[in-house]
Amino acid sequence: MRQALPGTAFELWRSCVRSPDLLVRRVGRRYLRLDRQVEGFARMSPSILREFLTYSVVGLATDPDAVERRVQAVMSHTEEVTKTKYDLARATVDEIVGPLCADGLDPEQLCVLIAGDIVYAMAHDVPRPERSTGKLVKGSDLDLVFILDDDVADLAVTELDQAIHRKKHRLLRDPATREEIDYIVKRLDRVREQVAFDEFKRMVACKILHEGQFLYGSRSLFAKAKSLLVEHGVVDKLEALTKAAEAARGSMEELLAQREGSDTTEAERLILYTAEESEEFD
Repeated sequence: MRQALPGTAFELWRSCVRSPDLLVRRVGRRYLRLDRQVEGFARMSPSILREFLTYSVVGLATDPDAVERRVQAVMSHTEEVTKTKYDLARATVDEIVGPLCADGLDPEQLCVLIAGDIVYAMAHDVPRPERSTGKLVKGSDLDLVFILDDDVADLAVTELDQAIHRKKHRLLRDPATREEIDYIVKRLDRVREQVAFDEFKRMVACKILHEGQFLYGSRSLFAKAKSLLVEHGVVDKLEALTKAAEAARGSMEELLAQREGSDTTEAERLILYTAEESEEFD
């Protein structure tokens, strides 16, 4: 639809949501994203334009049944993409960690969480440019958090990080996969520092840990990491940020829907799309 019509993605969105002859149905859900460029750091994800172009169905107001059928088809596709990416993440972690455990790393001293679009059943396969190479990858990345017990040796931590990096490179470069891994490796002691929630990077780390689901390794270590968020009041703080972001999103959508012309301010563009999406939507 976007390629067949003139104008920008913003103008297309605005025309559709304003038209009494069209229905715009959102598929999936929104969730908190922390963005340093946004006032208060909190925004909802997907962005307005990502949600419209990837997670929405547009149809005639006179034929709501057709719209609903298409919604169900998009939901089925999204669930399939999510499952495929989850299975790939699980297999990838097993390939990375398995040999290290065979060499002496205790699997009970490590847990792996998966986060991002996948945990919200919102993974997509729309090609997008990867930031470091500029090459297209298959939609949502694989967000992985590797947490280690405090007494794991430095050498083991280094070897794990190197193994992940090698696998990341192979998945990114292989034309058969073209998947991106976004990952972090840290000890539990680092989590104890981050739950202070007193600077942007720590806030992001806590948000990722809060949404993260168990993928691999020690469930007891996973539970320890999660409990730190509750003990330090981080869960309540994230819920407050989510409510603020939801309110700001609603106000911004109302404002932009009534906008005449194609000009938008920098603050408005930050809600229309993320910095990473600018190449797609500018």
